[in-house]
Amino acid sequence: MNVPQFGQTEPGRAYPDRPAAFVIVEHEGRIAVARVTFADGGGRLDLPGGGIDPGETAEQAAMRECGEEVGLRVVLEGEVARADHYFTNEDDSRVNTRGTFFAARLVAVAPELKIEDDHALEWMTPQDALLRLDRESHVWAVAAWLRRGRDLRAPA
Repeated sequence: MNVPQFGQTEPGRAYPDRPAAFVIVEHEGRIAVARVTFADGGGRLDLPGGGIDPGETAEQAAMRECGEEVGLRVVLEGEVARADHYFTNEDDSRVNTRGTFFAARLVAVAPELKIEDDHALEWMTPQDALLRLDRESHVWAVAAWLRRGRDLRAPA
């Protein structure tokens, strides 16, 4: 599988691999997006998701992160895409996220799962997400999901 690489490295800085899982949750024609707010007042828009913990599968991480970040309980419908991304966190730490992106179906809004206070749920059309998501790898994954007609039975 040819996995695209997004982002730019800064010379002299290490970007260790960090396996990650992200989710495209569609509900009533909109997809879930996490608005991440930084302590300095800045922020970014991401798909819900994050790092895979030791002993955890990508699927388990995707569902856990969706709950922790935006308070949604989901069922995964299948893998949409994979993409790597050189990424700098707001604390200036660097990683190469090795992302697996899943399509998911909303089961329930579950605010009791949400533990990340700097993340907030927003719903937007997929077209708006293509324009507003900050990470190119997330934009690419939404485009791949749209191109497949949201039907995961179609060949990738």
